[in-house]
Amino acid sequence: MGIRKITLVVLIVLIGFVSCNKDDDTTDPVVIEIRDRAEQQIADNDSIVKYLETHYYNSGELATNDNPSIQDIVITKFGTGTVPDGNTVLKEAVETKTLVYADTEYKIYILRLNQGGGTESPNFADVVRVRYEGFLLSHSVFDSAVTPVDFDLTTLIPVWRKVLPDFNTTESFSDGADGTVNYMNYGLGVMFVPSGLAYFSNATTGIPSYTPISFKFELLQMTENDHDGDGVPTYLEDINSNGELITLDQLADDDTDEDGTPNYADVDDDGDGVLTINEDINNDGDPTNDDTDGDGTPNYLDPDDTASKI
Repeated sequence: MGIRKITLVVLIVLIGFVSCNKDDDTTDPVVIEIRDRAEQQIADNDSIVKYLETHYYNSGELATNDNPSIQDIVITKFGTGTVPDGNTVLKEAVETKTLVYADTEYKIYILRLNQGGGTESPNFADVVRVRYEGFLLSHSVFDSAVTPVDFDLTTLIPVWRKVLPDFNTTESFSDGADGTVNYMNYGLGVMFVPSGLAYFSNATTGIPSYTPISFKFELLQMTENDHDGDGVPTYLEDINSNGELITLDQLADDDTDEDGTPNYADVDDDGDGVLTINEDINNDGDPTNDDTDGDGTPNYLDPDDTASKI
């Protein structure tokens, strides 16, 4: 899937080639220059804003549709003429979300077409069921899923973790006669994404390096993740509250006992020899609300909480 995260592995081998003949059939490796993130963000933002100023969408049709889908969203480029009735320039309709990732301030532009009528919104580390279409600013489609697919948000490019928690899941669903599931009143939108929150220097199928991209998406359902099964939802194991478990293939600073295993994958978060799930003293299934010594640190993060070992 095109929205899955590509692991950044830069292998630059500086080894002299010995006894290489001029007529050898060799191909030099392609080396991608790693650009400054702040400078690239400025260029990407300019490209996205220009796109938003020169394209409109079928706002009137979507407003009269009881249950619009990504397939109903039509974005059209216009020149110097006026925008046809029943359409809206994207720049006049999008909202801007500003955030910091990899020590760089980024802007995401979101066309919120439907908030979603469900009571749930995913956290950044949850599993989501979605339909989507990914496309370049040239409108070339590089990936899509017309039937629902499930993704662990922690495995995707960063923008999905930043946008989907701002939407709600479906209000209701029912089984169709043909075996499909019909979803009603789900989160629906379009996000316009700088390369720094997408693939950045990594090229992938249909997406060159340093390319801003866009996604139409439907947020259908979500499931709360507990990657290590320790009773603490993964999103609560983000100790530094930066909304990331791994940034640029480096583990975030979420390792309480500093044993090299981050809390979301560590069954004994504080390294006291007692499994986190067994530090749920009141047996309510939630270790986060048990603080035996009353020091403000729950037992599962408190290696000095001897009472929890009784």
